[in-house]
Amino acid sequence: MKIIKTGLAGAVAALAMFAFSTQGMAGKDAVTLGMVLEPTHLDPTAGAAAAIDEVLYANVFEGLTRINSKGEVKPALAESWTVSDDGLVYTFKLHSGVKFHDGSDFNADDVVFSLNRARGEKSVNAQKALFKAIDKVEAVDPLTVKLTLKSPNGSMLFNLGWGDAVMVAPESADGNKTKPVGTGPFKFVKWVKGDRVELARSDKYWGSARVLGKATFKFISDPAAAFSAVMAGDVDGFPNFPAPENMDQFRSDPRFKVVIGSTEGETIMSINNAKPPFDNLKVRRAMAYAINRQSIIDGAMFGNGTPIGSHFAPHHPAYIDLTGQYAYDPAKAKALLKEAGFANGFKATLKLPPPSYARRGGEIIAAELKKVGIDLKIIPVEWGPWIKDVFKATNYDLTIVSHTEPMDIGIYARDKYYFNYKSDAFKAVIAELNRTSDSKARYALMGKAQKILADDAVNVFLFQLAKTGVWNAKLKGLWENAPVQANDLTGVSWAD
Repeated sequence: MKIIKTGLAGAVAALAMFAFSTQGMAGKDAVTLGMVLEPTHLDPTAGAAAAIDEVLYANVFEGLTRINSKGEVKPALAESWTVSDDGLVYTFKLHSGVKFHDGSDFNADDVVFSLNRARGEKSVNAQKALFKAIDKVEAVDPLTVKLTLKSPNGSMLFNLGWGDAVMVAPESADGNKTKPVGTGPFKFVKWVKGDRVELARSDKYWGSARVLGKATFKFISDPAAAFSAVMAGDVDGFPNFPAPENMDQFRSDPRFKVVIGSTEGETIMSINNAKPPFDNLKVRRAMAYAINRQSIIDGAMFGNGTPIGSHFAPHHPAYIDLTGQYAYDPAKAKALLKEAGFANGFKATLKLPPPSYARRGGEIIAAELKKVGIDLKIIPVEWGPWIKDVFKATNYDLTIVSHTEPMDIGIYARDKYYFNYKSDAFKAVIAELNRTSDSKARYALMGKAQKILADDAVNVFLFQLAKTGVWNAKLKGLWENAPVQANDLTGVSWAD
C-alpha cells in the first residue's frame, strides 16, 4: 500500500503517528493486546478454547508448575518437589504466604480440591485425561502435597503446568467462568463481552514478578480491523496477528517489531471418522492425497507455516517427517475414491471457525477437493457454536482447527474425542509411552504413534501454525514462540 503524505493525507498520517507515540508514552504502566478470538468463558479448568488460557494462564491463574517461553517445566506454586525412585510418588513443597485474589489463603487443601475436581467423575475439564494416572492426592501438611500415581507417568510435571491444571479455591471455583479468582500477579477487573477483558496488578501477589499496572485484551476478529487497530495504536500489538499478508508493511515501519515464531499448533482438517463415508480408510487417504499443503501455507498463511504429515510438532526432537506419505497426487485420490465406491465423488460439509487459517484455508481445500469430485458446502461458525456442535456433539463432517495444546498426540487415544477415532494399536503405544521415562525410549514410541496416525489417515495433517507476532517496538518481554497457549505478561515492560 502506498501512502502519499501530502496535504490532508499527510496531516492525517502525522496525527496518527502522534497518537500512536503518545499512546505508547502514556501507557508505560499498561498494555493493550489484541486477540482474534474471545474466550467462551474465563475458567481454564472448564473449557477447551485456547483463548481462555491466552488471557488467564500465568496472569490470573497459576499451577504447581509452569511452562516457560522455552517449553521448560519450572516451579510455580510448588517451590520444589521430589519423585520417588519408582516414579509413583510426587511430593510438592508449596510456597508460603500465597493468597487468592479474594484474600483467602492458598494451601495444600486447595491443591487437593483442584486436582480432585479436575479428575473427578463430574469433571468438565477439557483435558481430564492429563490426570488419569493420579491415584490419590493428599495434604501432608498445609504446605506439603503428596501425589500418588497408579503407574509411572513421565509427563506428569509437564501436565501439571498446563492451563487446565491451574489451582482454584473451593470458595470461588464455581464463579470462575465470569469472575475468575486466582493467585497470579494480575487480578480480574472486568469483562466487556464482545470487546475486552481488563486485568490489574494484584497487591496480594506472593511472587517477585514486577508486572505492569494494567493489562487489557481486546478481541478483534476481522483482519482488516486488526491491522487498523495496530497502525492507529489502539492496541500495543497482537501476539498472534491474523493477517500475515500485512507483515512486510509492519517490517518496513520502525514503530513495530515483527516476530515470527513457532507454536504447538498442529493445523489439521479434522475428520469425523465415525460418519460415512469418512469411516472408509480409502476415502480419508484420498482426501490426504487431494490436498496440497504448501498451497494452503502460501495461499492462506502467506508462506508462514511448516508442512506436517502427522499430529506432531516439527521442532520436537522426536518428530518424524511423514509429509511424503501423502504427497499431492489428485490422480491417486480419484483412484482411491473409485475403489471406495465413490467414482462420482460425494457431497459433505466443512464447518469453519473464525481464525483466518481456517476460513482462508477452507476455501483452498474446498477448491482442491472439488477437483477430485468431493463437493464441500462451507459453513462458517463462530467459536462458541464450534465448541458446542463440533467439539462436544461431533455434529460435523469436516472442520479445520489448530490444536495448540503442547505434546497432545495422546488425544487420539481417548475413548470420546471429536475425531471419533478408535485404534487399539494406538492406545497401546500411548499406554506404553505413559509408563516410560527414558527419553530415547519415549522418542521411539512417539515416532511409532506418529506413523500409526499417518497410516490410518485419521485427519488431513496440514501444517504447524506459525506465531506471527507484531507489537510496538518499545514493548519488551512478549513470547517469541508459544510452547503453551499463553500470553504470559509477567516479563512484559516498556523500554525507556
